[in-house]
Amino acid sequence: MTAPAFHDRVLIGICTFRRPELAATLASLRALEDCGLPTAIAVADNDAEPSARALVSAADHPLPVTYLHAPQANISIARNALLDHARQTGARLLVFLDDDETVEPGWLRELVAAWRAGDAGAVLGPVRAHYQSDAPKWMDEARAHDTLPVFGKDGAITSGYTCNVLIDLADPAAAALRFDPRRGRSGGEDSAFFADFLAAGGRIAFARDALVHETVPSDRARLAWLLRRRYRMGQTHASLVARGRSWPARVGAAGLAAGKAAVCGGLALLGVARPAWRNRQLMRAALHVGAVARLGGARQIELYGTAPAVTDTSPRLGPKER
Repeated sequence: MTAPAFHDRVLIGICTFRRPELAATLASLRALEDCGLPTAIAVADNDAEPSARALVSAADHPLPVTYLHAPQANISIARNALLDHARQTGARLLVFLDDDETVEPGWLRELVAAWRAGDAGAVLGPVRAHYQSDAPKWMDEARAHDTLPVFGKDGAITSGYTCNVLIDLADPAAAALRFDPRRGRSGGEDSAFFADFLAAGGRIAFARDALVHETVPSDRARLAWLLRRRYRMGQTHASLVARGRSWPARVGAAGLAAGKAAVCGGLALLGVARPAWRNRQLMRAALHVGAVARLGGARQIELYGTAPAVTDTSPRLGPKER
């Protein structure tokens, strides 16, 4: 198989599934400052029907916009459609952005500058959550929905996410990577992707000024939603830790996670009068409980739809908009 011929240009990839907020995302990209490289946008619609086509066609955007139909209800299919489109069109830098986020004008410039400044094959930016008036006050204090990198003791970033990231597809560590469809309804497909990227020798940098914003909907501004999400994150982490490890090693990892869950539960009790502290500890406990459950053989929960009715994962290329 011939390796793709890459050119120094950027493709901003957005996966979408029945979200009208996509219009605001595309509108925010109109004000982008020049990053020094040719830039285009591609939207991968993960709905069974091409429900986002009309919205994308009506965008009348200053940047070239391509619509891809990548059904259905499996986010990995949409992400792989964007990977394939970037590789087929020779865009070296693929930047993932969520369909409910808006960007700062200097966002892309900061991501590209961080990529140019070092030898990292991926660059993460921060996601700042904003709450509606009905959200509990403790969420804003705890920054419960913000997304930031996780740093190891050596200062290196130990995992990645796709809500604000630049990936250098010419980096050898990214050459053969794809998003796992088996994780496309549970979530965690991005964690698995970057775990493989790091295992292949890839490095991840952080562009702290490459800021994007996300407004948290009311149905997600609940402790129950956050606990379920953290539980799923714990399951994903455990599934990655367990790869290639013996059964005794898994039992040991489960015991360690159970101990951490107990400590977090105790800290939550000690801070019962401080909602932000208490609930952050409960979220940490839920993550470790999820790890214990997965290592013990529990089934991975699914948060993002049902199994697709078809197995065709090829994107359908729609007309290019101006």
